[in-house]
Amino acid sequence: MSDADTPREVHLLPDAIHRAVKPGTALLRLVTTHTREGNLDGAWWPRSRDIGAELPALVTALTEYLGPVVRVGLDRDAWEELPTRLIIDDRIVHIDSFPVGDDTILITRGDRDLFSLLVVPPHATPDAARAAMARAVRVDNLAPAEQILIDTGTATGRARPSGAEGPQTGQERRGTS
Repeated sequence: MSDADTPREVHLLPDAIHRAVKPGTALLRLVTTHTREGNLDGAWWPRSRDIGAELPALVTALTEYLGPVVRVGLDRDAWEELPTRLIIDDRIVHIDSFPVGDDTILITRGDRDLFSLLVVPPHATPDAARAAMARAVRVDNLAPAEQILIDTGTATGRARPSGAEGPQTGQERRGTS
């Protein structure tokens, strides 16, 4: 079998995507199945910790695939400054912040339809980010976001503030019991 006949790894982003990314572009991967069995529905790799600069591109990209995004929930300690809402594409998007430290962002469309995305730290190397994003979108992935980041070498090492609640389960995050 020649090198040309060797199958390529199809679950990784091509190297060129990181060179072609322009400011204001969202690096995003979503699970491509209709079932939502894993812990995560996708992954997002923001370029900075400035939510005002990063969130509009993410919401615009998600709206194209999921429909209007009405609310975003995230870890307040992971971002520089958090407003309570932003106007994105002429729509108000409410921002909920909690000290959860779980390396995810929760996207709400409609009343209670939540999507949980792994947040890859901005400082991650392209190889580590690709690996984390590929693992997050695997249908059989049941690992929590924090474990994916540890396993792929992208963990931030942020200290959790004292008195912060422990990580919540997927059901608790999604508001179901």
